[in-house]
Amino acid sequence: MPIDYFTKRYHAPGTAPGTLMPSEDEEKRVELKITLIDFSESNFQEVDLATTDECREYLSLPSTTWIHIQGHAAPDTLRELGSLFGLHPLALEDVLNIGQRPKAETYDDQLFVVMSLPIMRENDISVEQVSIFHGENFIISFHQGEIDAFEPVRKRLRMASSRIRKHPADYLVYTLLDVVIDSGFPILERFGELIEDLEDELLEKPTTKTLRRLHLYKRELLLLRRMLWPQRDALNTIMRSDHPLIHENTRLYLRDCYDHTIQIMDLLESFRDMTTGMLDVYLSSTSNRMNETMRILTVIATIFIPLTFIAGIYGMNFKNDKSPWAMPELGWYYGYPLAWLTMIVIAVGLLYFFKRKGWF
Repeated sequence: MPIDYFTKRYHAPGTAPGTLMPSEDEEKRVELKITLIDFSESNFQEVDLATTDECREYLSLPSTTWIHIQGHAAPDTLRELGSLFGLHPLALEDVLNIGQRPKAETYDDQLFVVMSLPIMRENDISVEQVSIFHGENFIISFHQGEIDAFEPVRKRLRMASSRIRKHPADYLVYTLLDVVIDSGFPILERFGELIEDLEDELLEKPTTKTLRRLHLYKRELLLLRRMLWPQRDALNTIMRSDHPLIHENTRLYLRDCYDHTIQIMDLLESFRDMTTGMLDVYLSSTSNRMNETMRILTVIATIFIPLTFIAGIYGMNFKNDKSPWAMPELGWYYGYPLAWLTMIVIAVGLLYFFKRKGWF
């Protein structure tokens, strides 16, 4: 389950604040797609735009306009949007330089929110940035990834009975934030399954491959914690602010969203504690296996010590007919079988003794 641990993009030191510079990483660029939805309780319009200038005709409408930019937005595109909607240059710089820490900031009469969206593709996890501008009767969202996470929101908007169309624009902002935050639950559910499988493997027969997977999971959980933890603070900032764009009715839904961030952090902390405990289990299991191996080897070596002593004694071959001390056993008719019988009796006796003691 590979994961990118450092995705922040920086300008060169000394660059003026608010500077928009193109990315040098051409291979990872996703084709730009601009979707505009203009809606009210009774009207709905959805169009795909070729340029940002086509948004101009919707600025004077009393309805809510949601513009979603999916893929890589070039600096010129951001400048055009900034000029049309009065977006702050520092916020546009944060949109371009992905990998920002989740946050919520106020620029004049607008609200700017940065969130981290966890994405799982098969067994690969990536954390992508979602940026949202909320102004008077408009929302602009940016997501540079390939997968459009907000398609379920569009499906809800297309329904005439949709609750989103009956509320002001800040309710749509809540809906987008809720989608981003709730995306963490399937990721953590998958993590839970992987950790359970790894725990079974640890109890049965852990290997060095098990240890590598365990370290990988710990690193991934650490990254998810680093990227998802600040989202709680960002939501808390929005809820506690007195910004006129956030209505009191919407704060109730934001509190529910805030509760979801706490649940996600609780799951993350639980999984981190589990992986830490599993590392202790692995080390203990490895130590026990080593002790078991050493105990068996010690038993074998202990059995062969007296046998080696006997074989060494009779291997000296001191035979002298004139001396009664020159190993008379060498001349016995049954001397060789008797030596083997003695060694077998000693080995069996030691095995019985070790078994009684419970040493193996």
